[in-house]
Amino acid sequence: MRRLAASVSIVVAKGEDGPVGMAATSITSLTVDPPAVLVCVNRATSLHALLVPTAPLSVNLLSKHQQDVSAAFGGGLPREERFKVGSWVAGENGLLSLGEAQANLECVVDAMLAYGTHSIVIARVLRAKVSESVAPLIYQDGAYL
Repeated sequence: MRRLAASVSIVVAKGEDGPVGMAATSITSLTVDPPAVLVCVNRATSLHALLVPTAPLSVNLLSKHQQDVSAAFGGGLPREERFKVGSWVAGENGLLSLGEAQANLECVVDAMLAYGTHSIVIARVLRAKVSESVAPLIYQDGAYL
């Protein structure tokens, strides 16, 4: 699957000690009505425990110039240091959203399906903010394109 090119996003949920986020390439559009996305999350991550039905979730689609943010949330920094990279602002749902991202999706978890080591999270999009430019950060075979 390293041959499959994918855009990079940062997924954020509310933790007891503040926001928790992770880099993800396994996100896809699901439906237009209602607007929803699929997010695949490894059950071993700290983010997974926060993903329960009705929990708020933000999905931030990274722009090409945000490789440093991807690296920080991809395990390059400890959890408490990750939100110091990039320009983060509070959204209407109380979660942080990344400034200068291609798009910010404020979501709520509608359903989850366990499969193997991961859960498939169905997140209903409540609000979306999109940037003017389209220049996605793409990851393939261990490198950014």
